[in-house]
Amino acid sequence: MNSGAEVIELSSDEDEEPVPSSTALARRDPPSPPDVKPNLLADADVKPLLLPLPLYPPGYGALVPVKTEDPVPVPVAIASPPPRALPPPRLGRQFWKSGDYVVARRNPDADAPGGRNRLRINPRFLHSNATSHKWAFGAIAELLDNAIDEVNNGATFVRVNKFTNPRDGNSSLLVQDDGGGMDPEALRRCMSFGFSDKQSDAFIGQYGNGFKTSTMRLGADVIVFTQNQNNWAPTRSIGLLSYTFLMETGCDDVLVPTVDYQYNVTTTSYIQMLRHDQKLFSSNLEILLKWSPFASEAELLKQFDDMGEHGTKIIVFNLWFNDDGDMELDFNSDEKDILITGAHKKVKTNKPEKIATQNYVSSRLRYSLRAYASILYLHVPDTFRIILRGCDVEPHNIVNDLMYRECVLYKPQIAGLTESSVITTIGFVKGAPDIDVQGFNVYHKNRLISPFWKVANNSYGKGRGVVGILEANFIKPTHDKQDFEKSVLYQRLEIRLKEMTYEYWGLHCHRLGYDNKSLPKETRALHRANYMNARSSPESAPPRLLAADIPTSSCGIPRLSASAAREKINSLESHSKSKMGLKRKFDSFGAMTDSDDQNGLDDTDGGVGVSQRKRFNEYKTLTLENDKLRNEILQYEESEKQLIMKEQKLRSDIAEAKKKYQELLKELGSLDVKEEAS
Repeated sequence: MNSGAEVIELSSDEDEEPVPSSTALARRDPPSPPDVKPNLLADADVKPLLLPLPLYPPGYGALVPVKTEDPVPVPVAIASPPPRALPPPRLGRQFWKSGDYVVARRNPDADAPGGRNRLRINPRFLHSNATSHKWAFGAIAELLDNAIDEVNNGATFVRVNKFTNPRDGNSSLLVQDDGGGMDPEALRRCMSFGFSDKQSDAFIGQYGNGFKTSTMRLGADVIVFTQNQNNWAPTRSIGLLSYTFLMETGCDDVLVPTVDYQYNVTTTSYIQMLRHDQKLFSSNLEILLKWSPFASEAELLKQFDDMGEHGTKIIVFNLWFNDDGDMELDFNSDEKDILITGAHKKVKTNKPEKIATQNYVSSRLRYSLRAYASILYLHVPDTFRIILRGCDVEPHNIVNDLMYRECVLYKPQIAGLTESSVITTIGFVKGAPDIDVQGFNVYHKNRLISPFWKVANNSYGKGRGVVGILEANFIKPTHDKQDFEKSVLYQRLEIRLKEMTYEYWGLHCHRLGYDNKSLPKETRALHRANYMNARSSPESAPPRLLAADIPTSSCGIPRLSASAAREKINSLESHSKSKMGLKRKFDSFGAMTDSDDQNGLDDTDGGVGVSQRKRFNEYKTLTLENDKLRNEILQYEESEKQLIMKEQKLRSDIAEAKKKYQELLKELGSLDVKEEAS
């Protein structure tokens, strides 16, 4: 009960070391009324506190740091007051124009002899740090990552919704999960720079910077409510990271007011958790009530009503505007989605291919959060839900959109060492070539980093419609998780994916009606005629349904022995390589499935070789997919073991807590309590 909340500094690394002096912020009042004098607060191990503000417009008076000595504060010099500092400019609502920051006055404690030797962070860094996110949805994805990571702590959902600011009625962004939540110290680490407890490969986040960059990119201010059950007594904590507060008051350091509450068994309610004293708690609470959307402590605590026993709720308010003066996030156009304002510009056309391209996920993810979230994760746990505007986001597996699929095993190498193998699934997107889509969707630790990455750029359409999916854990993403670091492995992967695209195109482009000049004239004419008949006949299936590599009937197909089939396949592969001159390297790049049509160039072999090759291609594809599923099964089994161990530990902790509870009850019963006579 002797710990509480304080105004914490994002940069402080000495919060628990007592120092001989400290600094307090006092508001320099306006000239009228003249009899109002500033008050002082001093604390042994915290940075400036803000006392009750006078009833003047925000930014009218500047925050003046005043040096104090312990144990007696040094009063402010009244006879010769410092020069009047210009009020800091009001905060603009456009993100890319809100970086200008004016400090009211430098804190003298930074230069004073014996002052605290630590790194100071100018509040302008909050803005410059957030510029790493060029895209608002990339910032929201960071918050979704944190919720997904909480699956390890029992999270079952993350809710993204619109929140109406009760002060001004403006729209805000709400992100809430039912994970383990944070205790008071964890919240302070979350709102500080460089702290990260996520060192396991099971977590997406690694750098400890995503919360600050993402929230400050979306809006000027964010308030966090978190509830935790891990300690011996449940706690609730509230923290405010406000660029508006820092800008309007002209602070020269990043200050984050926080308050904590602890569950009291006697009263069966949450009471204030004082880390230092009541005055400090009240000062922080006053800042929260002035600069947050909530005007009373009761309104603050009401936000925990829908959070259950544990979890975290994040509200980003004072959302940024775009260059046109409109709010960047659009909550009104679609009641079940969040859109990027101005990015949803469909070209009016009656052409089916144009409409299909505009409606495909590769186009919609640029402006629709629902579309982006549907492909954001390669695998979403079955017990976890992403709820957007009250409706679940259905995962979209791009592999199911492909026809004539192949699996390519790629083994990256660097310095003579082979990294982990990567299986790339590649194929034509359904509806190609009408749908103008191409590129690889590259994931890292289950998280989409590069959607539809175009590695094959040319002006003659080679590679059109070719889409691939892979998980590249051997290269590192950038801090905003929207691109990869341009390392040697990244460059080699780019080259290989480009080769893979052209190889696949050369083998299968004739299936979409393109003239594959690598095939013999007779075969080219046959495929061209079949394609035209398939498109012109109303009774025939559309091209995307002609993707099966397995014949509809196997009657009359002679079966070859395994050795004969292997000899047949080897002869066909050598014939294909000599005819087409492709860069297929089966040994160096792993097993790669080929389709039957590259073998149709030898008509003398009849239908036997073609059909047998179809079966062998299917076998190789299924083998690769089977290996991939086996690896996933092993991962699930390992996760199951970890969950069982966690369950046993929790049961042990519960038993120990019950035992301690019984001991405390017994001790309480043994106490001789006498009532005083009235």
